[in-house]
Amino acid sequence: MENAIDNLIEKIKEKNNPTVIGLDPRYEMIPECIRNKYSKDIEGAANAALEFNKALIDEVSDIIPAVKPQVAFYEMLGIPGIKAFNETCKYAKQKGMIVIADMKRGDIGTTAEAYSKAAIGKTMVGEIEQSIFDVEFVTVNPYLGTDGIKPFVEDSKKYGKGIFVLVKTSNKSSGELQDLVTEDGEKIYVKVAKLVNEWGKDLIGKYGYSSISAVVGATYPKELEELRKVMPSAYFLIPGYGAQGGKAEDIALGFDKNGLRRNCKCFKKLNVCI
Repeated sequence: MENAIDNLIEKIKEKNNPTVIGLDPRYEMIPECIRNKYSKDIEGAANAALEFNKALIDEVSDIIPAVKPQVAFYEMLGIPGIKAFNETCKYAKQKGMIVIADMKRGDIGTTAEAYSKAAIGKTMVGEIEQSIFDVEFVTVNPYLGTDGIKPFVEDSKKYGKGIFVLVKTSNKSSGELQDLVTEDGEKIYVKVAKLVNEWGKDLIGKYGYSSISAVVGATYPKELEELRKVMPSAYFLIPGYGAQGGKAEDIALGFDKNGLRRNCKCFKKLNVCI
């Protein structure tokens, strides 16, 4: 069985580049020369987004190992948008890139199972089992506890996929909940980090990292350094570099001596990291 984090690391080593290109298409940011090819409606907007995404992928697939489409920007365009999301994922995979679907799913029971099947597992209909989005990784929200994460861990084991768990997010108000101190003196984000270790202990690959890994914001360098010690086997997806205020010296705390253990998302085409 393949290991998702091993595949990501090998792509990073191949490209000598730990960045991820975020594909979050906003209609007004798509070049006019592309927008004008399509009707001025939802379907046209989705088609324009897909063409723009493909153009970006064509430009960077030789130097950037992975893409990270944020599903919300596609869901807002309805069914045509979901089709554009799916086609974007397929096209990136065809170009040899790893796909991290930024879905931030968080629920329990059969709903969590359904979310997992759609992203990294398979859906069974009668005697037919089929992949839906079939991405390598999906982001997940752990704040419903183990019940909400278990289906994703099980599908990661079964299908060689992985997840990035929100541990300490980059937004300004993250501390309202994540920094709360529990009865034993530990902050909630540290508790979540320890759960990430537990969830990922059976999915550690040949490079010593687990396919159950973590999202830790570049905007909190002290916490980033702290969490690297708490989660030595977790790969880090690090948002917040650039526009949100994270600096190069901040994200350096997420690297090991080999330049691994971290990804930031980078909108390469605009030379802006977000």
